[in-house]
Amino acid sequence: MLRSLYSGISGLRSHQEMLDVTGNNIANVNTVGFKSSTTVFQDTLSQMTQGAGGPQTGIGGTNPAQIGLGVQVAGVSTNFAQGSAQATGKATDLMISGDGFFVTRLGNDTVYSRAGAFDFDADGRLVTADGKIVQGYSATDGVVDDGGQMSDITLPLQAAAPATATSTAGVTGNLPSDTKTGDVLNRDATVYDQSGTKHTLSLAYTKTATGWSVAASNGQGASATGTVTFGADGKITRGATLQVGGVAVDMTQLTGFAALNTASISSQNGHEAGSLKSYSIAKDGTVMGTFSNGTSLAVGRIALATFANPAGLEKTGASGYRATANSGAATVGVPGSAGVGSLAAGTLEMSNVDLSQEFTNLIVAQRGFQANARIITTSDEVLQELTNLKR
Repeated sequence: MLRSLYSGISGLRSHQEMLDVTGNNIANVNTVGFKSSTTVFQDTLSQMTQGAGGPQTGIGGTNPAQIGLGVQVAGVSTNFAQGSAQATGKATDLMISGDGFFVTRLGNDTVYSRAGAFDFDADGRLVTADGKIVQGYSATDGVVDDGGQMSDITLPLQAAAPATATSTAGVTGNLPSDTKTGDVLNRDATVYDQSGTKHTLSLAYTKTATGWSVAASNGQGASATGTVTFGADGKITRGATLQVGGVAVDMTQLTGFAALNTASISSQNGHEAGSLKSYSIAKDGTVMGTFSNGTSLAVGRIALATFANPAGLEKTGASGYRATANSGAATVGVPGSAGVGSLAAGTLEMSNVDLSQEFTNLIVAQRGFQANARIITTSDEVLQELTNLKR
């Protein structure tokens, strides 16, 4: 039989695979996190009809004569170039800007993905659209252990931010130096004990001939007294701090100018316990919970994986990948670390399919298929002529 017949058949098969790959790319033009593929052809083993001859005295060397036996698909390579960004405004939609893959768990199987369309399920776990659980590092009392064991990223819906006892309070503003001797200025502020119970910190400033005397109480039975004096420039020269029970009152920012009565207890570092109200995800992958007492604590951090050879990953469907012998083992890190991209919340990475290129590839594959079909037709006509030699 004619070798050209089998060459044409191999061409049909190879260009059919190219059509399959191109068609899949076009079908996934709007798939979140999809990476396009490219078909790579190579020729098959050639048949030797004449070997090479070396040059000799009086005769030159000859080149080998080989006839190719067709084409085959050498491989289908994946293009991991960054896709375009699409803003969604949804807090759990995440895009990796740079290298890296989300690490997800489905049962005991680990799947890697660039698709960041996530949601929280009824148990507060961050999951993909098909139920894979996003992996990362948990936090204890607002501190994330990046070097610990990976676990499910979970938003603790019933979590409470612990109460913090007030240990410092700051007084700012001005005590009027032209106040009459004996006049009293009272200043109050709310402070908290270790259980989060509210108490009133009271400061009574009494004008004296040389400055001010201060009487303080923390609402729990503790009291303290002191004196405050100011220099000619209005700056405090004595009595800058006062200890009331466990609260250190800082008065270094007080001034003593005339005709200005603005002194107040402007800050304190305690707060009551609070319940979780909202959350946000930072570009370094940290999931921050905002609590009703105004505090913000880290509740976890999303992990990203990188590979020495991403093209060696095996597609598992649902925009997921699995590590193979040629991809290398996953190197897990956190967003923003060396060699790992950062996250953009409220944004999704779209498919990196270039439609203009894919339609061009579609034409090339179609014409290649037609040309190889013509080889088979021509070979058949030659065989027909051969069988017609004897009639």
